[in-house]
Amino acid sequence: MFPSPCVGKWARKSVSTIISATSFIVFLIFDFLDIIFCIIYRYLDGFFEGKPSRCFCGDRGEIQGSVGDDGDSELSETLYRRNNVFRGMRFLGLGRNWENSKKSFGGGCGRRIWSDCGCESCVSWMKKDGGHSLHVVVKEPSTAAGDLTENVIFLHGFLSSSSFWTETVFPNLSEPVKRNYRLFAVDLLGFGRSPKPKDCYYTLRDHLEMIEKSVINPFVLKSFHIVAHSMGCTISLALAAKYSNCVKSITLVAPPYISSSKEEASLTALQQLAGKRLWPPLLFCSSFMSWYEHLGRCVCLLVCRNHRIWERILKLLTWRRDLHFMIMDMTKHTHHSAWHSMHNVICGGAKFLEEMLENLMKSGAKICVIQGDEDKVIPLECGKNIKSKVPNAEISIIPNADHIGVIIGREKDFTRNLEHIWASSTDTE
Repeated sequence: MFPSPCVGKWARKSVSTIISATSFIVFLIFDFLDIIFCIIYRYLDGFFEGKPSRCFCGDRGEIQGSVGDDGDSELSETLYRRNNVFRGMRFLGLGRNWENSKKSFGGGCGRRIWSDCGCESCVSWMKKDGGHSLHVVVKEPSTAAGDLTENVIFLHGFLSSSSFWTETVFPNLSEPVKRNYRLFAVDLLGFGRSPKPKDCYYTLRDHLEMIEKSVINPFVLKSFHIVAHSMGCTISLALAAKYSNCVKSITLVAPPYISSSKEEASLTALQQLAGKRLWPPLLFCSSFMSWYEHLGRCVCLLVCRNHRIWERILKLLTWRRDLHFMIMDMTKHTHHSAWHSMHNVICGGAKFLEEMLENLMKSGAKICVIQGDEDKVIPLECGKNIKSKVPNAEISIIPNADHIGVIIGREKDFTRNLEHIWASSTDTE
């Protein structure tokens, strides 16, 4: 005997209802806890640092007033339009004087003394002389010089660093490329060994200016290729659009491009890339860290600030002297840098991507998209969206590869593919 179609339909509807109800309750609890921790962190920051914390739990008018017109134009709508049913709880003391917070919130590139890690690796950028430049790993060519040298800029994704490239692509380069190419693997602002300023909003402009200051200007790059993964793709498109006459090729690996109207692009990107979901676990983690500013800070306080302890525990459990670089990279950020980069780059940058692609299409720069067909982080349709905007874009779908597996595990094939892209873009000039 087989169950009737009506029974099967009723069962599916019941399961869907249970999942929806559970999800509503869980995220309702998170909404309440996030507001509570907003108050807690406000007073903890004031007690330990003498400065009240600044966040996005107020209404839009208060936030705009504290940031100013220039800063607000760069902020993503997702920062202050995230739904939270308890946001208006003024009776709990949530009302803030944002102007006073702005005046008392210290400037400079210091860290949060009590909640950010102060180990040698995490504060190494503070000891640099002559300002705050990004940490850049430069691999010089062995023979070529001057105009014969090809330049390539590598930009990593979210919660990563330059190691993503130096541990995968750099060791697998062919001899001709080693002789003629100069490679720049960048630690983006707020990640790896690069500066993590606490008075920065980590907007597209902030990231772009630091790349210019640390790579484009000091090395006087007149032409270059760009390779980027995930979040780095948005920054790479902004860089390529600004330097459209200099860019030879842009390789976008798992680009987060969600097609939508400019007015709703940021919120659509948040819903598509980090919507409130309990399953699968990876998407639940993304939604938790993207929707809850203060609960996310709790996670970073536990994990990132104490990463040395967790690393020791993992080494004991795995009997390994050196941990995988991706595990090490996961904690090389502050909550402040990760939170703002997620919203102001991945979500906020979504409203500028269409215009950037149009500028690049006019310039004739070669655009290549590489994505795994099992990517659970970036929808497969993102590559198709780029193809619809730039018909000449080359799309490569890698079978049985996820968001990281599109590179990790197939490093040699991926590197050969990159070298082919660089060579073909040079030949067509």
